[in-house]
Amino acid sequence: MHANKVADKAAGVLSQKALFRRRGTIELTGGSLVLSGWDEGALVLRPGDVTSLRREFTDLYGRFLGGLTDAGKPLILGTTTPAGELYLLIDRKEFMESTRNKEWAEAIEDWRHGTASGPPSA
Repeated sequence: MHANKVADKAAGVLSQKALFRRRGTIELTGGSLVLSGWDEGALVLRPGDVTSLRREFTDLYGRFLGGLTDAGKPLILGTTTPAGELYLLIDRKEFMESTRNKEWAEAIEDWRHGTASGPPSA
């Protein structure tokens, strides 16, 4: 996510779609994490491409925008790719401000360390 202008953040209060402009699916396989809907069609990450993983509110995406619960925290991936740091909201529910980021964070962390049992179930 690139640094947002004040207007973008204000629009983000009304809808997260203003801050998270890319839409697509996430797929986790043995060798890759695929984020569809990227600039060139899909962003494909290998385990070595992901340098860090965390779930927390930040200056870019804080509690005011993401809700007060743990379920609203963005999943933030540090990568070695030109995309840099990625903020993800997986299966976000607009009204409830909830996501599936926690279970995906666990699955991605296992995948990074070679102990993946597969993607979270639907």
